[in-house]
Amino acid sequence: MNQTNRKDDQYVVGGVDTHKDIHVAAVVNELNQVVSSESFPTTRHGYKKMLTWMSSFGKVSRVGIECSGTYGLGLLRYMQSSGIDVLEVTAPDKSDRRKRGKDDTLDAENAAHAAFSRHRTVTPKTRDGMVESLRILKSCRRSAVAARTVALQMIRTSIVSAPEELRDTLRHMTRMNLVRTLASTRPDLTNYKDITTAYRITLKSLARRYVELHDEIADLDKMIATIVESLAPELIEQNAVGYESAAQLLITLGDNPERLRSESSFAALCGVSPIPASSGKTSRHRLNRGGDRAANSALHIIAVGRLRTEERSQEYIKKRTADGLSKMEAIRCLKRYIAREIYYLLKNRNTIINSIQITT
Repeated sequence: MNQTNRKDDQYVVGGVDTHKDIHVAAVVNELNQVVSSESFPTTRHGYKKMLTWMSSFGKVSRVGIECSGTYGLGLLRYMQSSGIDVLEVTAPDKSDRRKRGKDDTLDAENAAHAAFSRHRTVTPKTRDGMVESLRILKSCRRSAVAARTVALQMIRTSIVSAPEELRDTLRHMTRMNLVRTLASTRPDLTNYKDITTAYRITLKSLARRYVELHDEIADLDKMIATIVESLAPELIEQNAVGYESAAQLLITLGDNPERLRSESSFAALCGVSPIPASSGKTSRHRLNRGGDRAANSALHIIAVGRLRTEERSQEYIKKRTADGLSKMEAIRCLKRYIAREIYYLLKNRNTIINSIQITT
């Protein structure tokens, strides 16, 4: 498409379909008509070139970006630092995709249309504060825990099929005693063709891997705890709220919690908002399968912990089950109240997340 001459009083809206190596951008005018489309490299120079290109059609009012938390994160940060209002386009228009098909240019145009009408858009997380540091550390910890679990499983299964003289000495050991024993062994590395020696070498390697991952997780736990205590010490003081649950709820809330307008929006984001499922004389609400499932899991852990230790929560569950709800339905109601409590707790805290300096 040919570019139109820029008018000082003309406003345009951009849309970007993001990818690993290139971003495809489109521009619509004040009538929501596509003006032009172009592709740009995913570099800082490419971001600058894209913004200059969009500005050539008029004053950029806002830009809709797909996948602003992954492929589009670099572009999001650049646009925000340039003072551009950015919206995250959450999902493609399925009806339009069925009619017109799919390619990168069409996706960029649909993103521009969505940003223009503010349909299928949300305010993206800024990902420029300590909560982003918390997120990436927690992601690293999660992968380390998974790898440690795999290492232990391989140790167990290897012992099951190991030669008798090796298996008999290891099969009744506790986990850490087993790992330390295997890590301290010194098999003959030159005799790796022998079956028993090969098993010893394998078990030692797996045990050392487990120990290294165990130490790595401990170091990450200290970092995560320090950040959580700096961001929201009052959250940790609440009953049944641990560092892992608190960290996840802070990550879900994000570096810019002001994008959530109410506690109900936070509940919906956590997947604990009630969804009506009534019919006829039956009045009930069903499980909300949407939202951030990790945050939902954190709220569930808190709810279960309070059921064990808090009399108020126990009485509430008894009351709701007496009203005809199942225990799981009553726990979902409890999670909704916990989400409300945590939202106001974090909203009313005296410190602003991004202004806190971590001290060690």
